[in-house]
Amino acid sequence: MAGTTLTEVMDELARLEDPKTRAVNEKHGDDHGVNLSKLRALAKRLKTQQELARELWSTEDTAARLLALLICRPKAFGRDELDVMLREARTPKVHDWLVNYVVKKNAHAEELRSAWSEDPDPVVASAGWALTTERVAKRPEGLDLTRLLDVIEAEMKDAPERLQWAMNHCLAQIGIEHAQHRTRAIGIGERLGVLKDYPTPPGCTSPFAPIWITEMVRRQQQ
Repeated sequence: MAGTTLTEVMDELARLEDPKTRAVNEKHGDDHGVNLSKLRALAKRLKTQQELARELWSTEDTAARLLALLICRPKAFGRDELDVMLREARTPKVHDWLVNYVVKKNAHAEELRSAWSEDPDPVVASAGWALTTERVAKRPEGLDLTRLLDVIEAEMKDAPERLQWAMNHCLAQIGIEHAQHRTRAIGIGERLGVLKDYPTPPGCTSPFAPIWITEMVRRQQQ
């Protein structure tokens, strides 16, 4: 489907729109009604098309932006371009896909991680923490884990929801991956009680950090 026009793709997205899917997505803050499996199938047919991806992003339509993130070339974006895109990505799914599918694969990821982590906008800051969590797990060299725990202990309890979730994930990842910090990470989670009462479906692991850390370490040791 190389050479497909923006109009053709937008028409196909319109045909994939389903009211029931939209109703479910809107409960999570995502204003689109396209089944994600069907969206991925469309992306597979389109393959990588950077210019089309940019055109889809410029529509400001949530489904179009999700598709753009699937067909773009992550390394082709400049640092400032990604910064603008993140600030435009106000729905949770677009924000998450942008960080995980694009920014993490871009050469400017580390620079953006440092800048975003200190941003006054909590949604932008949450992206910085997500990138930090990735480093905690995969490339911890150079990170001051003690300082990260200090910040989490001081700020997570009263942080806005998206930022709180991102900081909590980082706390859990530190406890899971770094045994020397595990006792402190669990202790911080217990004292702050963030997500302690979060409803967790059967068979799923609680996002409450002490439970999350303990369960993942148990699995690793099996």
